[in-house]
Amino acid sequence: MGSSGGWRWWAWGVVSLVMAVASSGMRGADAARAFFVFGDSLVDNGNNNYLATSARADSPPYGIDYPTRRPTGRFSNGLNIPDFISRELGAESTLPYLSPELTGQRLLVGANFASAGIGILNDTGIQFVNIIRIYRQLEYFQEYQRRLSALVGKERAQRLVTGSLVLITLGGNDFVNNYYLVPFSARSRQFALPDYVKYLISEYKKILRRLYDLGPRRVLVTGTGPLGCVPAELAMRGRNGECSEELQRAGSLFNPQLVQMLAQLNSEVGSDVFIGANTRQMSNDFVSNPRAFGFITSKVACCGQGPYNGLGLCTVASNLCPNRDVYAFWDPFHPSERANGLIVQQIMSGPTEYMYPMNLSTALALDRALASSLN
Repeated sequence: MGSSGGWRWWAWGVVSLVMAVASSGMRGADAARAFFVFGDSLVDNGNNNYLATSARADSPPYGIDYPTRRPTGRFSNGLNIPDFISRELGAESTLPYLSPELTGQRLLVGANFASAGIGILNDTGIQFVNIIRIYRQLEYFQEYQRRLSALVGKERAQRLVTGSLVLITLGGNDFVNNYYLVPFSARSRQFALPDYVKYLISEYKKILRRLYDLGPRRVLVTGTGPLGCVPAELAMRGRNGECSEELQRAGSLFNPQLVQMLAQLNSEVGSDVFIGANTRQMSNDFVSNPRAFGFITSKVACCGQGPYNGLGLCTVASNLCPNRDVYAFWDPFHPSERANGLIVQQIMSGPTEYMYPMNLSTALALDRALASSLN
């Protein structure tokens, strides 16, 4: 990812303060910072458990390595990306918004609105029927804010939202579960791939602008993963274990345009609110050289069946690897807990190749420095 003029409004005195704050490792300082999550199955931590949909991860062996050793609705053997980010904030994991446990003081931690199967477009994931499409997630966020205001007052609720961290992950399903879902899909007949990507980016910009209007001022936006290299695509589309060229092309078109769009948005709002995470490149690193990261394979899923364990869903009847830590992919589509942790390490401290215009550690330190200068 390219470099940025994102430092343009920071005086060197503030930057030096940032470095001092960052080096002090004040992770606990972010503990009071609310965290909100929007998106798809890569970041869903259980909302779909409460919905009549096939897009669920609420049965074994999902959650086999989670602290409770039980399925939680996360599409992982254990922790997912939001869980690792919550740890970096020094906070407990956010609860699914639909969870009946999300009441009282637990609202102050934030909430997870994500729903497996959704995309940027409303027609993405229609085969899953009852899922929380992105504009509905944003409506729930408004509802959350009303509940929070009733708990702590409007002014404090507004401060909590403004000072929050947001993670949003969208886009992969718009290719896998829409454009390429079936041959000659409606969207593939409507758009050539480059035009479809432009359309997605323009629609995503509207979503992010709407999110900004709802109050948050620090939003982490992830790109797509290595779409053509997940075990499901190796099994269905790949040849001799090679990644699907067409899906890889989709990701290679989408991610650079996402970065350009975030730069435009930041320019329009006058500050670096939106941070892009090149999760495709992060994942490609261990897909192309798994052993360098301690994985024995990035082709075969830990849990599944068929070629590369890439067909169907992960169920109690599936093949299950004994050591999840040495598999880059947990199921046919989703990274393992350990891979999720590696991705978050790059989100926190990766160079501009991975993070635009800065990594999350720098952004959090900037925010602390600004808060200190205002107090």
